[in-house]
This record gives sequence, C-alpha cells and structure tokens, in this order.
Amino acid sequence: MSLPVNTLPAPLHPDTAGALARLAEGLDGSALLWASGYLAGMAHSLARTGAAPAAIAPVPTAAAQPATIVYGSQTGNARRAAEVLHAALQADGLPVRLLRADAFPTRELANEKLLFLVISTQGEGEPPDDSLGFVEFLQGRRAPKLPQLKFSVLGLGDSSYPDFCGIARKLDARLVELGASRAHALGQADLDIDTAAQPWREAALAQARVLLKPAAAIHLASVTPLRPHAAPQWSQEQPFTATVLTNQRLTGREYKSIGFRQYGSIGKDVRHIELSLEGSGLSYEPGDALGIHHSNPARLVADVLETTDLDGDAVVTQDQDTLALSEWLASRRELTRLSRPFLSALAQRAQAADLEALLEPGNAALAALLADHQLIDVLRRWPTAWDASALLAALRPQARRLYSIASSRKRVGEEAHLTLDVLRYQTHGFEHGGAASGFLAALEEDAQLPVYIEPNERFRVPADASRDLIMIGPGTGVAPFRGFVQERAEIGASGRNWLFFGARHFNTDFHYQTEWQDALRKGELTRLDLAFSRDQAEKTYVQQRLRERGRELFDWLQGGAHLYVCGAIGMGRDVHAALLEIVAAHADGDADAAAEYLSRLQREGRYARDVY
Repeated sequence: MSLPVNTLPAPLHPDTAGALARLAEGLDGSALLWASGYLAGMAHSLARTGAAPAAIAPVPTAAAQPATIVYGSQTGNARRAAEVLHAALQADGLPVRLLRADAFPTRELANEKLLFLVISTQGEGEPPDDSLGFVEFLQGRRAPKLPQLKFSVLGLGDSSYPDFCGIARKLDARLVELGASRAHALGQADLDIDTAAQPWREAALAQARVLLKPAAAIHLASVTPLRPHAAPQWSQEQPFTATVLTNQRLTGREYKSIGFRQYGSIGKDVRHIELSLEGSGLSYEPGDALGIHHSNPARLVADVLETTDLDGDAVVTQDQDTLALSEWLASRRELTRLSRPFLSALAQRAQAADLEALLEPGNAALAALLADHQLIDVLRRWPTAWDASALLAALRPQARRLYSIASSRKRVGEEAHLTLDVLRYQTHGFEHGGAASGFLAALEEDAQLPVYIEPNERFRVPADASRDLIMIGPGTGVAPFRGFVQERAEIGASGRNWLFFGARHFNTDFHYQTEWQDALRKGELTRLDLAFSRDQAEKTYVQQRLRERGRELFDWLQGGAHLYVCGAIGMGRDVHAALLEIVAAHADGDADAAAEYLSRLQREGRYARDVY
C-alpha cells in the first residue's frame, strides 16, 4: 500500500509529499527506521546551523548509527539465519539494517560501527555467489582499516567437507587483520544450524543491546512496515504434501537404430518427475529450488542396525521426541553423508588411532574418506559398541535436499517439475546409493511427499525481456534452463536464448531432446550447442564448445547478455576457467583483466551460478 499524500503533515508541498510517499512505498521497518533517522539528523543539523526555514521546528536527534547485518547465501539458509537476527534486533527496538552481500555498498564499510556477517561456505571453502564481490573487496588492497568496527561472523557449512566454514573463518581473521575487534566469537554451524546459530544469535543480541540505543525520543522503533512480511504458509518446517503426477526415466531410451524407444543397459538413471502443487498456494519462479523431505532406504537402516547390533524397535528419546530407533534412522538422521563430529566420536569410541590421524588439521586424506565413504562404511571399517542414544547423539539431523525446479508456472500451472540423477554405485564391496534420489526414483504415480519452495533470487531470468541469455547446463544442470525457456516463451521475451548442454551419449543421455528441438523450431531457443563426451575417442565437454564459440559468446556478453551456469562444482570451475580464457583472448586483456570482467558481471547480476 502507499501512504495517501494528503495525510502527510505540513509544511510539505504536495509534490514533495507525493515524492516522499513514493520513496516510502515498499520499505520494511529497518529501512523506514534508517530513512527517518537520516532525515531527522538532517533537520537537526539545519536547525543547529541556523539554515533551517523558520516554519520547521527542530527534531530530536535520531538513534545511534544502526547495526548492519550482511548475509551471503547460496541455498537460503544464511539468509534465513540473518533474517531471524534482524527480527530479534527490531523486536528490541534497536536500529538495524539487513543487506544481501551484493547489495552492501562497500564504500560504507569504513564508517560501520557494528557489523554482523552471516555467510555460508560452498564446496571446498568457496563463498556463495551473492558474496563474491564483497569477499573480493574485503580480501583485497582496497579494503579500509577498520579500527572503529565491532563485528561478529556466523558461518554456515557442512562438516562432510574438509574446509568446514572455511570462508567464514577467513573473513573473521581478515576483519581482525584490518583492525576491527570481535563483538563476540565466530560461530560455526553445521547442517543442524540452530545448534550453533542460536547461541551466536543470543550473544549478538546482547552485544547490540550494549552498543546501540533505541530511539525512544522520536519513537522510531515503533514504525510499522507499510508491507509487513508475512511468513509463507508452507516452509521447511511445515512442508506441503505434493502428489506425484509423473515419474519417468530420461536416460537409456534409444532414439535410433534397432533399439528405438526401448530402454537398455545404461550407466545413469536420470528422472523427470512432475508434482502437483494444487491447492497449496505455493509460488515459485524459474531458478528457484524445491526442497523435499525424504526417507532413508529401508535396506540402509537395516544395515546400520545390524552393524551396530542395535534393536530397531527400541524406543529412544532425543530432541524432546520419542520414537523407535528405526524411525529415527529412517527419517530423522543423516545416513549417507559423513561429518567430522561423527568421525571424532567414532574414533574415540573405537580407539582408532588411524582415524584420529585422519582428523588432524591439514590431513588431505580426510577429503578422500569423506568423498567415498558413507556411514555404513566407517561403521564396518571401525567396529565398536554403540548404544542407541549415543549413536543418535553422534549423528547429524537429516539434511533436506534441494532440486532445481525444471518448469515455469506460466506454462505448467500448479505443478513443479524436477530433473534428478539417481545416485547408485558399488564400493567397499557393497551397493551404495543416494538417499534422496533413490527415495524420489521409487515414487509411483499418486504417491505423496512433503515439499517446500526455496527461492534463489540471484538465479532468475532478467526483468528486461529484451536481454539475451547464455545458459550452460550439462547433465541435470539443464533443469532450471527448461524453466527459463518456458518462462521466456510464455511472456513473449524478445531476447535470444542460447543453451550449451553436455552428457555422455547423444543416443541415450540427451535430456529433453524433443523439447529442445521443438523450441528451436518455434524460435523459443535461438541456439543449441552440444557436447557428448563418450561418443568419440577423445572426450568432449561443454567447456570445449565454449572455447570454440568464444568470439560469438564474448560478443553476446558485450551486447548485454546474461550468463548462467548450473551443475556440479567441478564443472563450474572448468567452465569458469574457460570463460576467463575467452574473455582474455577476445578483450585484448590479461588474466587479471578477464577475472575483473567476470567479477563485474557477477556484481551486476549478469553472471549467475547454481553449482552443487
């Protein structure tokens, strides 16, 4: 809603009142708080110097400089943690602003007094895409000295990766190096985020109460947001029960030769799943993800119980809930992803010196263990006695899985489509699989599963429909681009669409082949470049196609195109390296200039990645 112009008090001219109302429209409480304090400070300054018009009475000085919360988030967890802290500070009447890292004006860092930084770590110690520019600035030569700053960092990570909360630890150390002082210690949260985030948040609130003063004199803290942010009806904690409409295999189907339209022996099992969201009110945009609540495989639960010699029917109380041990393992605990805390508990119980050595800081062999061992493997490798409570306490809560949505609501209505690779492999003498992908692959039509929407604001089609799109999505990374092309077709976007896709074999792994061919025929897709790695003696990947089309690709970027990459982390690195080579070759620059070019595209929101 807008503030009616005629409700704004004199001495404002109607034109000025209208401009002020338009400015205030859509601002949340923290933004209104900051703006009102800024204007009050200006009025006070004018009155003090005698320059204020006689009709304007002096206004009491506003609150102390607000605290700033900056977040960098890849999947939404860091954003949510930052929003909880923001709400707590506001509820206490403390001046505060909340900014995504790529929206934070780095020039203002030198004047900040109290900064709370909430940031996740991706892959091998990398920052999320929305904070790349912020991190580069903070770690670079242009970062100012910060003797006036008090700060605290909350890192979100996954202890199944060796460099747990790596970027948070680096930024915490860098701020100290720049002269800032810690308001309180670094927080490092694993997948059970609140275990570390809640005490960190309580300490942050306590520090803010000491360092900030509510602006009671002019009642700024009581400002009501013009558009209150309503909590979504469905969330990770309260998911919607969706119904499976279709679950079909995309790989293995022959499109030519004697096996036409038959499924043969395949190395991959990629599924297309369509879910009904009818009646949910859930809304998503292409680029967003669907979170699911899955159950661990019954065979895996049985193997864990057998290996630990525990009774699945035993009733256990944990986290204020009482369930049978088998139910805990099936739906409440992580069984396929290892964590450093669990390995530490196992090493201590088994008195395993070799495992303890692996856990020593800097031991590169730990990464190999985490990469190819699941829980059942380490339980078999280092057998020891467990009781049910100790096992559950050592295991992490089950992590929700996110899948890029492969559809546009403008085309499919109240549905969400997914493209997923079903993980299955043989190692250590046993069959292994992905818990969530296996769960989804086994669902039949009319089956139900709990889901929620995870927005990805940085991975969206541009608002300007005349902009060109370059989409790089090998394998299941093509999923969001199916939604992008559908969306752009439905809105009649005039910009061109160029897709790079790669897989192992043209004949059995070309996901959505007929759809892309139809999109080309209709003009919904302008260009399609393909790379099938196993169809010739020398493997060919999408990054090679990028280099081959380098001149045209660079010309598209120079013309304002938006660039998107989706898929595995390793692929993302290889593609980024290829892009650096292309820019350096065609911009007559060096490696540093090419890196700055791509960084600028990221800061402008024209180069976005969704890698996992």
